[in-house]
This record gives sequence, structure tokens and C-alpha cells, in this order.
Amino acid sequence: MAEVNKILFIALCCLLVANAYGKKKDKDQPVVTYDARSLIINGSRELLFSGSIHYPRSPPAMWPEIIQKAKEGGLNLIQTYVFWNIHEPVQGQLNFEGNYDLVKFIKTIGEHGLWVTLRLGPYIEAEWNLGGFPYWLKEVPGITFRSYNEPFMHHMKTYAEMIINLMKKEKLFADQGGPIIMAQIENEYNNVQLAYREKGLKYVKWAADMAVDLHSGVPWIMCKQKDAPDTVISTCNGRQCGDTFTGPNGPNKPSLWTENWTAQYRVFGDSPSQRAAEDIAYSVARFFSRNGTLNNYYMYHGGTNFGRTSSSFVTSRYYDEAPLDEFGLKREPKFGHLRDLHRALRLSKKPLLWGTQNIQKINEYLEITTYEKPGTDICAAFLTNNHSKEDDIIKFRGVNYFIPAKSISILPDCKTVVYNTQTVVAQHSSRNFVPSKKAKLTKWEMFKESIPTVNDLEVKSKSPKELYSFTKDTSDYAWYSTSIAFDRRDLPMRSDILPVLQVASLGHAMLAFVNGEYIGFGHGSNVEKSHVFRQPITLKQGVNHISLLAMTVGLPVGVAGEKMQLYTEEGSNKAKWAPLNGTPGPVTWYKTYFDAPEGNNPIALNMTGMSKGMVWVNGQSIGRYWVSYLSPLGRATQEEYHIPRAFLKPKDNLLVVFEETGGNPEEIDILTVNRDTICSVITESHPPNVKSWERKDNKFRSIVDPVQAAHLTCPDNKIIDKVEFVSYGIVDGACGALKAGDCDSSKAHTVVEQLCMGKHECTIPFEREGLVDENKDSCPDIAKTLAIQVKCAGPNKSDA
Repeated sequence: MAEVNKILFIALCCLLVANAYGKKKDKDQPVVTYDARSLIINGSRELLFSGSIHYPRSPPAMWPEIIQKAKEGGLNLIQTYVFWNIHEPVQGQLNFEGNYDLVKFIKTIGEHGLWVTLRLGPYIEAEWNLGGFPYWLKEVPGITFRSYNEPFMHHMKTYAEMIINLMKKEKLFADQGGPIIMAQIENEYNNVQLAYREKGLKYVKWAADMAVDLHSGVPWIMCKQKDAPDTVISTCNGRQCGDTFTGPNGPNKPSLWTENWTAQYRVFGDSPSQRAAEDIAYSVARFFSRNGTLNNYYMYHGGTNFGRTSSSFVTSRYYDEAPLDEFGLKREPKFGHLRDLHRALRLSKKPLLWGTQNIQKINEYLEITTYEKPGTDICAAFLTNNHSKEDDIIKFRGVNYFIPAKSISILPDCKTVVYNTQTVVAQHSSRNFVPSKKAKLTKWEMFKESIPTVNDLEVKSKSPKELYSFTKDTSDYAWYSTSIAFDRRDLPMRSDILPVLQVASLGHAMLAFVNGEYIGFGHGSNVEKSHVFRQPITLKQGVNHISLLAMTVGLPVGVAGEKMQLYTEEGSNKAKWAPLNGTPGPVTWYKTYFDAPEGNNPIALNMTGMSKGMVWVNGQSIGRYWVSYLSPLGRATQEEYHIPRAFLKPKDNLLVVFEETGGNPEEIDILTVNRDTICSVITESHPPNVKSWERKDNKFRSIVDPVQAAHLTCPDNKIIDKVEFVSYGIVDGACGALKAGDCDSSKAHTVVEQLCMGKHECTIPFEREGLVDENKDSCPDIAKTLAIQVKCAGPNKSDA
């Protein structure tokens, strides 16, 4: 009998393995299908919590940790674009190495048990250079991009076949046993479709048919495509798709949200731009209450625009305000609050996918949405207060529920509030940049570019050539030079009157030199790229040389140092470097060496002493910097620039900076980055942690006694080293800058220290009697807030 049980156990295991993602339960049943309610994977309806993570924006060494954190955040699906211009920069020459190893990225996602949405493009936007199109495509005779145009369709199909065949070869589609459950062709085409008229309509249908013909084993989607053909699913992009999406354009298509913008990408000159975790949570809960079954966060981890990959004026740091910041660290409370939301929705999965929706509008602002299966206790409710400023009470099935302004409470059993979008139970964090003790930049050397004259430049033209076509997207830079002769009568007779050099440029930026002397710098903006440079100059009798270094910031050879590859060890040895002198100038290269910083925390360069240019570490570009372009707040949009640890050796790392307008490299610092400052802010209206409940055997139940409490967990394996702030009363400020108001309690500080010091994580119950000194509650009639800030550290604090 034991042997029989063993055989049955082995058979069961084999069956479970066969039914894992991507394995067919029946050879005649598609692995992934859909109807009006949801995607159906391996015969099961699914709620899909997805996040955009782009493989070129982080090195492969970071992928496993980022994907694992996404899984910890409650995601079961990762969405990525495919970037045509990095894979085929030269027609017919393919590159899938390093950061561009698409196959490895998808396999890594699959190894973590997550699914994949592959957004093929070929136009991707993504704040990426030329929207992902390779430069050579522009030079194809007779081509019109994104239209029913034979040359374009030929190359688009060739590209799509190449990517799809690569996925098939590696067996990465779900019907082959892989993690790809969905794919996208084109991208937000409705934004431009009217410009193409009837050719736009024909192109949309052709693109859909072409994609489905290439591989029909998974569903295809088109985002923001109201007239999507029957063979593909139209999806929503935006911030509030629960209210703005009119639904897919067919009765048998589910409601999918492919881009829920977690913040706003930044361009040089921008002030900080954030989107609150509470607002994102509200939008997601709203969408799922409105029959939505897939939400994708764009971005979940933005990463870094290395090299020259970003589009016009976009910073090297991309979507840093995402749940995982540029360095891959958890941005709390955004990470934790959305993680808790996903758990609350999963607790409601059965009613959402199998129940009948009913919407009851109480008034202009209050609304009750239920999903219930008649004759059973399967029921979930969403209680909504749409008023942006006023809290309210909703009476639901005989019980009064307090609903904060602009929030939704989720009741997976139509009785118990396990989550409210406005009340953040998850912890908060503050990011710290700490100067490295080990990585010091000391011995700088410099190499100045020579300023060319018209005689030095090989290409002669009566009118300036357009920069992008001239450089063929191989450089940001191109020199333009001319000469002009004056005699004495042509020049001003008075010393207080000077000639003015005026140059009208279509963008993006420009340096001007007259007779080898630096005159000035002019630039446009993301809104208005073109600009007019005006600067008084001094001219001499005879021949005068005017030289302009024109540059792009994200469209697109330019300077000599690029041709010599001064940013590599081999190229660096070709130049004659001089010791750094006290007069840093424009178009100058700087280099030094440094050792890898202590510990394992991420690394950044503080570039505030510089102006504008590019940075390389061991020959790898970490992107463009532009710290002289100040926001209206008087600070640079981006001051720190990410150096992935994967780029470093233990010692003697080569750092090369090309400074365009002038700066002092001695002010550059190497920093380590942490989120070791963590906080909790809990009020009397906060529900217990959503982890207090589970749904098991179709029954909703509590796992532990649900209590209101503050929860703190240090990142990695660190422990709470210091209690920096505790207040129980009225509190103001944010994590890293909390401020106590009235009605504080000294006892609360003692309680937190007793419960938390030296621990990796701790829980502090929200109980008046435990947090207020006996008979010393100075304002017993007000609603209290418990606010805590602690500092985490590793076993060896120097490594923290």
C-alpha cells in the first residue's frame, strides 16, 4: 500500500508540473485564451497584477533581484518592450548581448514563476531614442513610418518575424511551455492614426493580421486602439482607467489596463513630479471594481537610460518614483501599499471572477459595488467615496463604514474591511545618499578638445547639414565652423559697442567659440527645442573663425575624444593627459581611478560640481548629465547618477567625464545609496494589516487576531539600530522629516525602543492605554496618530 501511495504521489507531482504556467492541460485546449471577463490561463481565470521593467535599463546582474522584489510586491506578470534600435543598430547586424539579452531576461522572469507580456512595437515611445526605430530605417527609399507603406511594412514584418522566431526557438511562448502569455503589436496608434487617413485604417488591420499570423498561441493586444480588429484586444493607458476607459471594442474582450503611470518621467529642467501611492491604489481598486482584471504599472522599475538611449531632454534617471526606484530599492509606501492592495484583491478573486456585479449609487459621491454569487457566501464589496476632500459614512448591510475622502474600502467577504486605498498601513522610507569612505576621487587628469576651424573639418557645405542625419545617430555632437574676414572699417570704432553673434538653432543645445575662445552656451527645452543664441563677441582684423559645437539631447562624429574612445582603458592611453589645473574649461575630458565602495548598497555619482556632459565607468556609459539646467526650484532635476555595481572591479576603476561647458571634477563624490530610514504612520481609522486574513478552501478567515498596529521591517538583513522619532498625538511631515505637534507622549518612545531595538522587524500595537502615560493624556478627545522613524544598520555598520 505504501508503494501504491508513493506511485500516486509521483503521478500527482508530475501532473502539477505539467499544469505549471505554459503547460497545456489538454492538447486541444489553448493555454491562454480569454472572454469578456478575464484572461484564462491553463483553464483558470486570473487576476493579473503586472509591472513594466525594461531589460536595457538595468544590467543583467540586477535582473533577478528586481524581479524577485516585483514578486514580493504581489506581481504575477512582467511587461517589457522590445527595443528594435538596440537589437539591430545596423541593418542585418543583430545584438542580443549584455543588457540587451532579451532571451535571458524573459527566462529569468520565468524562473521566478512570473508571466510575461511582450510589447513588440516596433514603435514603443518609452521616452526612448527615436521611439525604438533604428536610424537606418530613415534612409530606406520611399519609406513612411507607421503607415500602410510597402517599404515600412516590409521592414516591420522582417523585424517582427525575427523577434517572434527567436521567442519560438527558445520556447518562450506559453503554448510552448514558456512564460509569455500575451504580446502587443504597435503602440498608442490612435494618437496619430487620423494623420494617415485611410492608410492608417489599413495599417492597423495589416499589423494585427501580421502579428496573429506570426504566432496565434497567445492573445495579441493594441493599447489605446479604439478600432482594434477583432483578432486583438484593445486596452487602456492612463491614470484613471476605471473611469475613463469605455471598455474594449468587442463583447468577448476583457478590460485590460496596460499602462497605469506610477509617476511622470522627468526631463532636464523639471521640478520633482510624484504620484501618491494612495492615488494609484484608488485607481487600481476602481478599475477592478469596474470589471478590470489586469493592471500594469508603468513603470514598476524605471532604471537608468544608459548611454544615449533617452529621448529628447529626458534624464538618465527613468521613473525613479516607481515602486522600485532607479537603484532597485523599494520606494515605500508605494511598494508596500500596492503590495497590500494586490493581496486584498486576491482575497476577493473568487467573487470578482465568478460573481455578478451590482452597482448602487447612494449619491453623487458614494457608491457600493458588489460581486456576489447567488446562493453562496461568495461576495466581495467595494465601498467608494469619490469626494476629494470630505470623509463620509456608508451604511452597508446594516453596518456603518467610515470611508475617508477619495478612497475605496475593500471587503472580500462583504463584511470585513481589509484595505482602504487612502489609509496606508505599509511602512514608509526615506532615501539616503552617503559619501563613500573607501571610494575616493583624488588624482584627476584632463584632456582638452581642440577647437577646429573650417580648415580642420573634412566635410564642406554651403549650408549647415542637419545634425541627426549627418551623425547618423552615432553621437550627440557635431562641429560646424566658418570663417569671415574683416578690415578695420568693418569693426566698431567704439570700445563699448561690440558685434553680436546670433545663431538660430532648431535644437537642442550649442556651444559657441570665436577664434578658439569660448563665447557661451545656449539650449532649448523639452517643450521648445529650438532656440536663438545671442552673445556679444570680440572680432579682429583679418580672418575670424567661428566654430559651433551643436548637440542633441536624446535624438540622435562629434568630438575627437569620442573617436579616440578616451572613456576606455585602451583609448585613454592614446591621449596625452595633463594634471588638473585650476581653470576648468569647456569641451574638456577628465579621468581618474577609484576603488569599489564598501558594502553592497547601490552606488551613485554626485555631479553637482559639473555642468553638462557624459560619464563613463570602465568604458560603459552611465548616461548624460546636466546639472546646470536648474528647475524652477533652483536645483538640478537630477544630481546623482547611478553606477551599477556590475560595472565595477574591486580596485582601479576608470572614471571618465566629458564636460561640455565647464565644471570642477574635484567636487564629484561617490555615494552609496540606502533606504535604511523607515517609518510608520498609523491613525485610529487604519485597518489591521491585510496579511491578517486569507481565503482557503473558498472560505475567508483571519489568520491571526486582526489588530491595528505599526509594522516596521528593515531592508535586507539589517536590524533597527536607532529609534530616531516617536510621536503619539498630532504629527506633521514625511518620513525622514517627521515633526511632532501637540499631545505627544514620552511613553510611546519607550515602548517603541523596547519592542524594536536590535530587531529586523517589529510590531507596535495601536493602543491608547499602552502608549500614553497613565493619567497624562493631555488631549484625550482627539484622534491620535502614531508616527515612528527608525534607522536600520547592518551587523557591520560601515557596510550598511
